Formats: sequence, C-alpha cells, structure tokens
Amino acid sequence: MDPILLQATVGDVVGALNFTWILMVSFLIFFMHAGFAMLEAGQVRSKNVANQLTKNLLTWSVGVMAFFLIGAGVSSLVGGSGFAWTAGADPGSWASSWLYGAVFAMTAATIVSGAVAGRAKLRAYVTYTFLLAAIIYPVVTGITWSGAYFSQYLGTTFQDFAGGMIVHGMGGIAGLTAAWVLGPRIDRYNSDGSVNVIPGHSLTFAVLGTLILAFGWFGFNVGTAAIFVENDAGNMVFNGAVLGRVALTTTLAMAMGAIGAGGVALAKTGKVDTLYVANGLLAGLVGITAIPNVASWWGAIVVGGLAGAQLPIVFGFVEKTLKIDDVCAVFPVHGSAGVLGTLAYPFVAAGGFAGVNAIITQVAGVLAITVWTVLATAIVFGVLKATGQARVSETHEREGLDIAEHGVESYPEFSLGDDATMTDGGQTYETDGGREPNDGDDK
Repeated sequence: MDPILLQATVGDVVGALNFTWILMVSFLIFFMHAGFAMLEAGQVRSKNVANQLTKNLLTWSVGVMAFFLIGAGVSSLVGGSGFAWTAGADPGSWASSWLYGAVFAMTAATIVSGAVAGRAKLRAYVTYTFLLAAIIYPVVTGITWSGAYFSQYLGTTFQDFAGGMIVHGMGGIAGLTAAWVLGPRIDRYNSDGSVNVIPGHSLTFAVLGTLILAFGWFGFNVGTAAIFVENDAGNMVFNGAVLGRVALTTTLAMAMGAIGAGGVALAKTGKVDTLYVANGLLAGLVGITAIPNVASWWGAIVVGGLAGAQLPIVFGFVEKTLKIDDVCAVFPVHGSAGVLGTLAYPFVAAGGFAGVNAIITQVAGVLAITVWTVLATAIVFGVLKATGQARVSETHEREGLDIAEHGVESYPEFSLGDDATMTDGGQTYETDGGREPNDGDDK
C-alpha cells in the first residue's frame, strides 16, 4: 500500500500540539475549583457548607462572564495595546488569548471566598467577584504580563512565570483585606482579645481538596510552559528543558511546603497538625509558582520549605496580633507565600545570583500589586459595608448561612428535628420539608 502523505506542514503540527496543550492545561486548572470547593467546605462549619459551595460555583459563573466581556479587554488596555474585546477576536485565538487567562483569573477570585467565609453576604461576594474579574485582576495582569512597564522603566522584566504573585499573592492579599473590612466572625474573639478556635467540620474534605489542587497545579505551572518554542534562529524547538525544570521544582517545593509547615507546628505545639500540613503543601506550591522555570533544584527546596514554615507563624500573627479572622488561612497560604517566592527569585536562580536590578524589580512588582489590591478591595468592601450590604445579620450568622442565604441544610439528618426552622424567601417553616408555614404557634 502506498503511504498516505500527511497534508500538513511541520508548523501546522507544532501549532496543533501547542493549541491542544493549552486546552488540556486550561481544563486541568478549571478542575482546581473542585479542590477549592472541597478545601473551603472542609474548613467551614457544617452550617455554612452550602454557602461556601455556592460561592465557588458563582465565582466561576459570574467571574468568567465578567472576564470575557470586560476583564480581558481591560488587561490589554492597561498593558498598552488598547481595549481588545474578546468577542471581536479571531476564534482561533480564544483558547490562548482568553480561556487560558480566564482560568487564572478565576483562581485569583475564588481565593477570596475562603477568607470571608461564614459572615459575608452572598450579594457582597458576587459583587466583588464581578469587579475583581472585570477590573481589579486585569489591572494587575495589565501592568505585568500584558505590559512591559517594569523592563521599560527598571531595565529588568518582573519574574512571575505562572502567577505566584500576580494570581495567588494578589488573591491572598485581597482576601486578607476583605476579612479585615468585614471583621471577625461572632465569638471568634473574647472581650479580653483572646482567640477562640472555631474548627472546620471536615478534615477529610480539606485534605481531598488539597490533593485535587495539587494535581491541578501541574497544569498551572507546567502548563504555562509551551511544548514547542521559537529559538533565536527562528526555528521551533522542543521546550523539554523548561518543562522538565518546572515539573521538578514544582514537585520539590510542594513536598517541602508540607514538611516545613508540619515541622514548625510540631516545634510549636508538639503535634503535627493535619491542616497545617495540607495548607503547607499548598503554600509550597504558591511559593514556587512565580519562579519554577528559573529556580535551581535546591532553590525549590529552600523556597518550598520556607513557604511552608512561615504558614503557622504568619497565621498566628494574623489571628492573634492583627485580629483578622482569615477563616481558610488564605493570606499565609497564598499571600505571604506568594510574596516570599517572588522576592526569592534573585537568590535561588539556577544561573546564580540574578543581580541587584532583579531585586529592585521584584520588590517594585510586589509593592505595586499589593498597593493596588489593598486599595481596590478596601474601597469595594468599604462601600458595601457602609451601605449595610457586606455582612449578614447576627441572627443569620448564628443560624448559619446555608439556611439564611439559601434555605437549605447541607446535613439535614443532623438538624434539630421539629424544633429547627429554615427560612425561604422571608417565610419561616418547620423542618417538615416546608409544608406548613409558621403561623406563630409552632416551636
């Protein structure tokens, strides 16, 4: 039989492989939302599980629409290329120019939900998610990935390969700011300032969510590296060296994050706290995310270990000194770990010390993202708080947001029976499935 000639050029094959790669890793990053949902659901009380799951679902749904219609164009505009409306672009570029950016944007958005769990109104969170996806996050990508401002004014490119600071650091800082504006949950602090521990309802969910996130993180980091890249001679070559380095450094930092957090917890309390180990693993991943393509193998170990080790320390500082109720520890996991890894770049680069200019640029980038994120988040939640739209009432907070905001119970088998009530559209019903309205003579 005569061979059938492939009716495609080498360039077509290379383009198809890279395009398929972008789609695959975008789907993988999207699946991280399942991890966030389980991690956060496990760390909140049983009466708030449905509320947290709903926020995760709406983060994607509302946020992705805002990013499609507004956010992607704002990022392009701030980057200096004019407002490029996604719907008007060539459909052949939508996977790389929008979808890949959208899954990153939604990761930044969903981080905030863990910090404000248990007391933020759903409408307040959805409003902030819309504004984050449409304006706040796109401004951050506009001054970094979409623009060349740092190299133009400082002579060195801001190093953030996969969003250690741009996505995770920004999300963690936004979460801390939002939690500060909202104030702590009821009974979190005593009148003398001492802290009451409010444990989450399921370590199983939290650990499952952690491992799902870690799996998706390979798409986050390794997926950022294309399979084929153009070399100096203009030829397309296999990008194996970068792919291999990113996979290695991501894995090493992940492992050291868990070890670092568990080690510090053991030193502080004599116990290896399961939740610290889980969140430490994620902090190690966040720490390396800005630099997996340029970090040495030993640098990944150092950064991952430090990112994990700082978690219990920073969480204690936020909880006891700042008196900020960061329910799911999003700042020490995403915020401070992202800052640490981004600033570590000049010192752990595979080629040796990256130079003073690199230090200045990394510091400038971290400061710019931090200042913008804090100001924008404080304004949004400040306005919502001033208008009475930021936080649920004390009654609703005590009965749980599942009932107050959604009219459901995540675990109806463990309700209080006929004495329990649930609200639906302002009506109060017995727990008989809502068949009989409460006319005042019910318990």
